[in-house]
Amino acid sequence: MRIIAGNFKGRKVKSVPGQSTRPTADKIKEALFQVIGPFFNGGSFLDLFAGSGALGMESLSRGMDSGIFVDRHPKAVHTIKENIRQFQLDEKTEVYRTDAFRALKACRKRGLQFDLIFLDPPYQKVNYTKLLEHIINYDLLKENGFVYCEHQPSEDIQVPHSWQIIKQEVYSSTIGISIYCKGE
Repeated sequence: MRIIAGNFKGRKVKSVPGQSTRPTADKIKEALFQVIGPFFNGGSFLDLFAGSGALGMESLSRGMDSGIFVDRHPKAVHTIKENIRQFQLDEKTEVYRTDAFRALKACRKRGLQFDLIFLDPPYQKVNYTKLLEHIINYDLLKENGFVYCEHQPSEDIQVPHSWQIIKQEVYSSTIGISIYCKGE
C-alpha cells in the first residue's frame, strides 16, 4: 500500500500482518478523495476501524491537521503506531485500542467533533445504522463534515434525514462505498 497524493505521495504504508484486515484499494481511495476534496486545509478525522491506518495517513498527507485512529486488534494498533513513527506524525495523532462504540463515547466526553469520519469495519460484524446514530446523538461530526462507509453492496444503511448522500457506488460484488455529508 502506498500514499497516493500529498506530502507523503509514493511512500509505503505497512500492512497489518495476517488476513484480519482488508486494505482499501487505491482506486477506491482516489474516488473517496475526489468526492470529499483532493486536499484539505486543516481539519481532523476519526478512523474507527483503522487497520493499518492508511486512510488516515492519506488524509494527513493531503493536509488534515490531526486524527484519531481506533482499532481493537493489537496487531492493527501496533502497525498504526509503526506507520505513525515512520511518517513522524506523533504530534498530530492519537491511537486507541478499543471498541468503536467506546471510542465514540470517549470522543463525546471530550467534546470532540470531526471533519471526516471513516467507517470501514469488518463486513457483517457491525451495524452501520447504529454507528451513525451514535455519531449523530453524540454530535461528533462538524457541520459540512463527511462520513465514509465501506461496506458490502447489499448492506442497508439508514442515514439521518438531515444528511446528504454524496456518493454511493458498487466496486465489486463485495465492495460498496457510501459517502455522507452533514448538511446545514
